[in-house]
Amino acid sequence: MNVVFLGPPGAGKGTQAETICREKGMEHVSTGNELREAVQAGTAVGLKAKEYMEKGLLVPDDVVVDIVADCMTKGDHNSSFLLDGFPRNLAQAKALDGTLKKLEYKLDNVFYFAVSEETAVKRLTGRWTCPSCGGNYHELYMQPKRPGVCDKCDKPIEQRSDDNVETVKKRLKVYREQTADLIEYYKERGVLNTVDADKGVDDMHDEITAVLETAAGS
Repeated sequence: MNVVFLGPPGAGKGTQAETICREKGMEHVSTGNELREAVQAGTAVGLKAKEYMEKGLLVPDDVVVDIVADCMTKGDHNSSFLLDGFPRNLAQAKALDGTLKKLEYKLDNVFYFAVSEETAVKRLTGRWTCPSCGGNYHELYMQPKRPGVCDKCDKPIEQRSDDNVETVKKRLKVYREQTADLIEYYKERGVLNTVDADKGVDDMHDEITAVLETAAGS
């Protein structure tokens, strides 16, 4: 089963993705993490992405899709994937469709995390991440076992400089503008599931799991 998690910053996608992938044995594909790994590894697509990043330019959609495709082809054909926060716009969604078709994969479910601005701001301004392994933490909801240290790799965690109220609100506005067509696209294809992301972590998990188990049994 191949799944996409969509939603604005602060919707809780990353937290749910980590849990669901661990429970279901799915490959967690986070484009941000995969992009960093490809650049560090010096792969062909990583070097191409690095050219844009060093110039301060956005990495083109086709390069990002290639990185996702590279990750998919690492496993066997029966592997299940969870694409976390990708695609971000309609162009990326159509490019992803083409890649999936070439690989003879299909997209089974898309979950859209619908969250209020108030909740998203609260979550993002308290968020901490590990720059070394990508681990996610929160000063209210998911504190590390040791203050300031990642549970997974024992490296220092940090807060993003743009996780402040004003910047977060701008990011949410941009996301809504970019993804309006994308949400409609997946709704028309009959694969969209809307998750109430204002709920707590456990309630969201139960909602997502119920859909996945129904799909697996159908």
